[in-house]
Amino acid sequence: MTSDISPLDTAGLRQRVDRALADFLARRRADLAAIDPALGPVADAVDAFVLGGGKRLRPAFAYWGYRAAGGPDGDAVVAAVAALELVQASALIHDDLMDRSDTRRGEPAVHRRFEALHGKAGWQGDAAAFGDSAAILLGDLTLVWSDELLHTAGVDPAALARARPVFDAMRTEVTVGQYLDVLTQATGEMSVERAGKVARYKSAKYTVERPLLLGAALAGAPAALSAAYSAFGLPLGEAFQLRDDVLGVFGDPAVTGKPAGDDLREGKRTYLVAAACATAPEADRTELLSRLGDPALDAAGVDRLRTIIESSGALRRTEERIAELTAEAAAALTAADVDPDAAAVLRRLADAATRRTV
Repeated sequence: MTSDISPLDTAGLRQRVDRALADFLARRRADLAAIDPALGPVADAVDAFVLGGGKRLRPAFAYWGYRAAGGPDGDAVVAAVAALELVQASALIHDDLMDRSDTRRGEPAVHRRFEALHGKAGWQGDAAAFGDSAAILLGDLTLVWSDELLHTAGVDPAALARARPVFDAMRTEVTVGQYLDVLTQATGEMSVERAGKVARYKSAKYTVERPLLLGAALAGAPAALSAAYSAFGLPLGEAFQLRDDVLGVFGDPAVTGKPAGDDLREGKRTYLVAAACATAPEADRTELLSRLGDPALDAAGVDRLRTIIESSGALRRTEERIAELTAEAAAALTAADVDPDAAAVLRRLADAATRRTV
């Protein structure tokens, strides 16, 4: 395997996942058209959201977890792991609605897309409420379709039976993790421990650990390998989420496709913010908490809160924590009994997950 190819593209994986998704969504578009032509915009929106971007990181971890466990290549397993992208679509559509985000990947968020559709058509009622309702339903639809894609991928029934509990647990975890995130914003609870738990269930487990375990289940891997995957995947997933937290405050909008400082306007109680609150001077801490969650926070306000976070040492400590977690994950993978070529790709995926800028 050549090292100059992105780990997301090794074995042509990204293109194969995209093709599996496109084929599946084409069939679903036909189903929707048979129900009612008015569902055309629904099919268009799902196509644009699922096929219009995304790193395909979760299918990559699942696929290479499968290959590292000795599973043979095949289009059926690629289609099965592609189902993770529909879970991701559901989570993002709902997340954007809950956070009142206007954009995703530089394009209107789904609720804004359908709000604009309502306004352009001149329909009755409130356009924003229509957009919200549509986003809830499209998020639900993509979650339903994730189950359908997994079941119709063509993998062996015994492998599917092994994978089912992992897939179910993952979808439960990401849903309750989203609730814990909403709850923490509502209660204002602020601690690195609480922020860590929210990150673990909202993102970390379903980004790396559960996809790896899904691949292991599809391959029929022994329990010892699944345990090694958890030891690798959980700290790596947490490092991934910490990188996401940093980008949510310090990321470049031209790269991330999201407005600068959106996590601050949304009042996210992340590890980064909790770490700042733990060490910032009282006046800075009071200012940070008073302005956190203000949807009208302007560019100057974002810059001021960034300064408070950075001067508190929280950004440095978060970067140090990312490095610690990444090293812990690397050590666990080194100790695992896995196919060496596939392990090399997993190492490069780990690097891509924690050093990314988007």
